[in-house]
Amino acid sequence: MNDLLKKPSPASDGSLVNRAEHQPARRSRAPEPVRRRRYRLPVVLFLLTCLSTFWVGVTGWQPIEVLMDAAAAGNLMNVRELVLANWPRGLIYSASLLGILLLHELGHFVATVVYRIYATVPFFLPFPISSFGTLGAVIAMDGMAANRRQIFDIGIAGPLAGLLVAIPMALIGAQQLDLSVPAYGAIGLKMPLMLDWLICWYGVEGYENQTVWLTQLNPYFAAAWVGFVITGLNMMPVGQLDGGHITYTLFGKGAHALAKIVVVLAIAFMVYHRHYVFVLMVALLLLAGTEHPPTQDDTVKLGWFRVALGWSSLTIPIFCFPPMVFQLPT
Repeated sequence: MNDLLKKPSPASDGSLVNRAEHQPARRSRAPEPVRRRRYRLPVVLFLLTCLSTFWVGVTGWQPIEVLMDAAAAGNLMNVRELVLANWPRGLIYSASLLGILLLHELGHFVATVVYRIYATVPFFLPFPISSFGTLGAVIAMDGMAANRRQIFDIGIAGPLAGLLVAIPMALIGAQQLDLSVPAYGAIGLKMPLMLDWLICWYGVEGYENQTVWLTQLNPYFAAAWVGFVITGLNMMPVGQLDGGHITYTLFGKGAHALAKIVVVLAIAFMVYHRHYVFVLMVALLLLAGTEHPPTQDDTVKLGWFRVALGWSSLTIPIFCFPPMVFQLPT
């Protein structure tokens, strides 16, 4: 059989040709390696974040103060009694906040699945010694495998999905605010514009200076506040934050200059006001880089709807992130 395949055959002009020599070579394509997602670490981090946010809600968003008071009294049983007394508040806060963060990250994740872009499942970041109980959540994806339009959709899907939960949560929380509770010794939360408008709309008594103190919070409002702040931060037009994805798809390499200006202004603001709350985050952004890498194809058109949506989304930090995040008691 092999000899017959190699036997010369007459061509149309009467000459002899070798079929094996004139057949195009077939290139064998190696199958792409299957990238398996890791689930053990994300599940462990999620459970730790559940505990972390539950603990913060139980302590009235003052975890360090509670532990210091218990240590000073030499009676850790006080902590146990606190948990037994306030577990509903901790449970509601944890479920509400994690619902906002989870839907935010699932917005990104579902978009990557639709476009068949590899991405990890969400990694939640517990932070039990802060008034938030968490640093948020992240997913890692192969961004350079996505084109311009796909990166836009992946970037915008998270904030929009998270706000679908955060806004109703803020409505419930604003209805339940009781600002008649004493605020002595507590940290004040400065209100984003969105929450400020909601409180004024409900006409909550005792509200002034755009500040609500930790001792006056309810779990729904606290979860909404954290959700708004994290969403506003993510929409900053820097690097590979959600806002960085969107501004790169809108402005191309012009987004790099915008990112540098935003970082410089943020550092100048913190230094001038001695407000160093997010110094760590700014440092991490500088380490990761403020420039967005190119997409798989930057020439893909966005279309008028995505351009309009992208420009509108740039207002999210204005409405969701207060420049002065905390106010210390005087």
